[in-house]
Amino acid sequence: MKSRFGKIAIVITVAILFVLAKKYNLTSYLTLDYLKENQAALTEYYLKNKVQTIALYMVIYIASVALSLPGAIVLTLAGGALFGLTTGTIIVSFASTIGATLAFLVARFLLKDYIQEKFSSKLKTINEGMERDGAFYLFTLRLIPAFPFFLINLVMGLTPIKTVTFFFISQIGMILGTIVYVNAGVELSKLDSLKGILSPSLILSFTLLAIIPFIGKKIVEILKARKVYKKFKRPKSYDYNMISIGAGAGGLVTSYIGAAVNAKVALIEKHKMGGDCLNTGCVPSKALIKSASVIQNAKRAKDFGINSISIDFDFKDVMQRVQSVITKIEPHDSIERYTDLGVDCITGSAKIISPFEVEVNGKVLTTKNITIATGARPFVPPIPGIESTGYLTSDTLWNLEKLPKRFIVLGGGPIGLEMAQCFARFGSSVTIVEMAPRIMIKEDPDASKVVHERLESEGVSILINHRAKSFEGKKLTCEFEGKDIEIEFDEILIAVGRKTNVTGFGLEELGVKLRKNGTIETNEYLQTNFPNIFACGDVTGPFQLTHAAGHQAWYCAVNGLFGKFKKFKVDYSVMPWATYTDPEVATVGQNETACKEQGIAYEVTKYEIDDLDRAIADSEDHGFVKVLTVPGSDKIIGATIVGVHASDLLLEFTAAMKNGFGLNKILGTIHPYPTMGEANKYLAGVWKNEKKPKKLLEFVKKFHKWQRS
Repeated sequence: MKSRFGKIAIVITVAILFVLAKKYNLTSYLTLDYLKENQAALTEYYLKNKVQTIALYMVIYIASVALSLPGAIVLTLAGGALFGLTTGTIIVSFASTIGATLAFLVARFLLKDYIQEKFSSKLKTINEGMERDGAFYLFTLRLIPAFPFFLINLVMGLTPIKTVTFFFISQIGMILGTIVYVNAGVELSKLDSLKGILSPSLILSFTLLAIIPFIGKKIVEILKARKVYKKFKRPKSYDYNMISIGAGAGGLVTSYIGAAVNAKVALIEKHKMGGDCLNTGCVPSKALIKSASVIQNAKRAKDFGINSISIDFDFKDVMQRVQSVITKIEPHDSIERYTDLGVDCITGSAKIISPFEVEVNGKVLTTKNITIATGARPFVPPIPGIESTGYLTSDTLWNLEKLPKRFIVLGGGPIGLEMAQCFARFGSSVTIVEMAPRIMIKEDPDASKVVHERLESEGVSILINHRAKSFEGKKLTCEFEGKDIEIEFDEILIAVGRKTNVTGFGLEELGVKLRKNGTIETNEYLQTNFPNIFACGDVTGPFQLTHAAGHQAWYCAVNGLFGKFKKFKVDYSVMPWATYTDPEVATVGQNETACKEQGIAYEVTKYEIDDLDRAIADSEDHGFVKVLTVPGSDKIIGATIVGVHASDLLLEFTAAMKNGFGLNKILGTIHPYPTMGEANKYLAGVWKNEKKPKKLLEFVKKFHKWQRS
């Protein structure tokens, strides 16, 4: 409330000052003619009252700049005419900077919050750039006198640049222009017009001067690159334009794009084409989920008006089906396919021996660029006794042929939950052990609650706030509220996260930098500290998602092959993900948890799927659609769906966020009836109903009543 009154007070004050300036025609005093006519009188007054004149001059100058009034140039000339070049430059420099900073602060106080909330997604990249290089951009703009200084003050106030930075960079950046104008003031008698101060050649000189920082920045980049490559000898010619190491999603897409644009590319994989996703991750897990869902539907026969359906299966056959699914999809990622596309596929262990050389199978290949897409592997925590348990991970789970009677899942994330539900449906007694206060900690509490309740209803025991303490044979000891809890098992799945594959292929010897979390450090172009070496996927993060790796791979390929002409910053603004439990949980953009952590303002709209006709017809009437929008707008900043086919339903919101349309457009789109997809339209309808103009509708009600009379 105080902030609101403060804004109103500033607006009223500024308005009054403008009215007074207009009423008393104060700007008429800020003209070259007036200054020349009264130069003698002003000089005489200054000689008699030096301190008073300087103080009054600075107040007028600061107020003029702060209010963005025309006349700053004339005031600068007056500074030269009255105080001389040296004193005048000092006085004008501080007065102009103080005035500019006041204008900057007024713009920030009045408009920054509104602008940032209104255009948050579009300004994200700009804000990041300003936080990183704001001083550089401001200094460059200040060097160009032809660029409206008042506009710089106002626009900079809307960005995250610090006030102190703005003040000092402005003072430094404006000093050359200030000297030019103050010097013109010293020679005031020879000046016929303001146009004569800045000749075209002088403007060009300042513009060229402003380009110098950019040239300097480019030179610094070149020097840094030379320093990085100093101890390495560049080949006279190259075997390849790009070598991708790792044939998971990242390496496959990078090499595919490279071949598509007729670059010569090689793809090196030491194990199996397709990486984790095909062989031990997405594909086998979804195949297993489908088999488990068939059993679950049979168990729910009465929900569909059927007395019973007998279930007879051999777990070994189920796991064989999983392998057959992998075999059926393998050709999509096969050596044969990618060879036909023009990629040189090489099976073997790669080692990067220089930024331009990769050794494989005893042969050294030279390349202009390298993409590291080596992925990650399951992380096994160093819990005492764990090595003696014969634990399973997402890599080894698929070797099981016998269904475990007692099955523990360590970890309440997506992999752990999906497998816990599967094995429970097959008949295992499943216990989930999670040290966090709830499962699915990245999702909103209402989403994780739905999954938690469903798993428990299917017989899964969920132990939250339980920290795995030690193992003794087939027994796990957990700590819960200061007490030890013992759980016996036949098999245990370790699903507590993944560890990047960054060792054993030359990164350490080469000096490729890693982050504290063990991922490869890359910039916004996905370059490592060696500009021609890129990284994508799990090995660099921040997302451990197959589609995220494929998304990043495009930037690696394009920036590597065409970066000399144009580079593209990787964009994560619209990143969807899903957990394939039953019900599924799918999210895109920000959820409430993330918004609260980041201080993002939002409005929430929720539609319960138990109201949806198709869901009721399918006896799947559970879950919800939740969308976060910019306050006062239909612009979507995030969506979460919990329910059957949630991952499919999410596509509409993903497309809306990517292409800039909001809930109004979704509401106006025809959705076939009866479908689960109607849930998105009904959500938009709920939002619209909550935003209906009540006063206008009251007037319309009276209008209709008048029409009936």
